[in-house]
Amino acid sequence: MENIERLQKIINYRFNDKSYLVTALTHSSFANETKKTQSNERLEFLGDAVLSIVVSEFLFTKYQNKSEGELTRIRASLVCEEMLSVFATKIELGSFIRFGKGEHNTGGNQRPSILADGFEALIAAIFMDGGMEEARKFVLGFVNGELCNPHQALNHDYKTSLQEIIQQNSEERLQYVLVEESGPDHDKRFKVEVHLNSNVIGTGGGKSKKEAEQQAAREALKWMGY
Repeated sequence: MENIERLQKIINYRFNDKSYLVTALTHSSFANETKKTQSNERLEFLGDAVLSIVVSEFLFTKYQNKSEGELTRIRASLVCEEMLSVFATKIELGSFIRFGKGEHNTGGNQRPSILADGFEALIAAIFMDGGMEEARKFVLGFVNGELCNPHQALNHDYKTSLQEIIQQNSEERLQYVLVEESGPDHDKRFKVEVHLNSNVIGTGGGKSKKEAEQQAAREALKWMGY
């Protein structure tokens, strides 16, 4: 209960039904170990949808002169696993999630995929407890701050940036290779490598192949010093 009170203060939202929050903070490893509670996976599924509509509506209204492709790229940069894990870290979410012993001992509270999933579950918990307006207020508190940074969300087409650099040498060849696909149909995870000729220069993960490719390109740009 002390943890719940602390988190509510951090996110500036008080739950009417705290069971939503408890579920949002319950990782599947804890649920499977105790057999007495539900994990946050179903809330994560709902939170992903709420996040998408809130961000889409906001960008559609804010950037009336941008094309569908530009809006899609900005949205992808804001709802990707990497960004959601950053948002989760800002509210110390990893320290509140309940894990099974094995997951806890292997650093689950710092794993980006788990933090991102927990953040989506938290969005859904707020939505179920307080409705869309409260969920929108919570999400946009993070999104607005990110869009105010000129070096962040508006410039996140990493694949195009990488391609432009590689094209300067006509002998170089880029290839994105799907190396892993996991999870149920409603919650797929993809892992992609980007190859420069035959060398792996970046690896990325995400909920879609496009997101995984973007993250792989981002890692490649960092490796190349950009």
